[in-house]
Amino acid sequence: MATDAIDPESEVGAALGALFTGAVRPTSDSERDVLAREAEPARLMGPEGVTWTRLVAEVLGAGTPSAPRAIHPRVRKVLRLLRDLPPEGDASLPALAAQVSLSPGRLMHAFTESIGLPLRPYLAWLRLQRAAAGIVSGMPMGEAAHAAGFTDSAHMSRTFRRMLGMPPSALRPPP
Repeated sequence: MATDAIDPESEVGAALGALFTGAVRPTSDSERDVLAREAEPARLMGPEGVTWTRLVAEVLGAGTPSAPRAIHPRVRKVLRLLRDLPPEGDASLPALAAQVSLSPGRLMHAFTESIGLPLRPYLAWLRLQRAAAGIVSGMPMGEAAHAAGFTDSAHMSRTFRRMLGMPPSALRPPP
């Protein structure tokens, strides 16, 4: 099982990273069956994905992740802004900082402390998630790329390969 698809800075990512420091081991049949039974792609792209990643950590023996970080109130506001921001919207650090009345430096610090990774990698994950949700729902590749904020499907494909080690077409629903 590849752990590339799980944010390494998240609690689950850290737990799995600690588990997989040595040689890769195959999952057992029973581990695979438990994880596959719960792995419906459309559900995993939503809030249920968090529950599934915790299940992955538990099934593979990484233990229970620690309690989630406390999120700064202004970072919560940024997360809401990002959720509602159209793909062509301004998600730059200065623009977001101005919207939540913080300096860019303070927002970057609060964001990294609250979320566990800096804003820029978070934005990349967010675009990737949006594109994946579009692909899983049957959207054409180019349309999913643009809807997620990628310049084109080639840009999306390069990002998928770099961040997840697979092409976005692997997420297409079966015909």
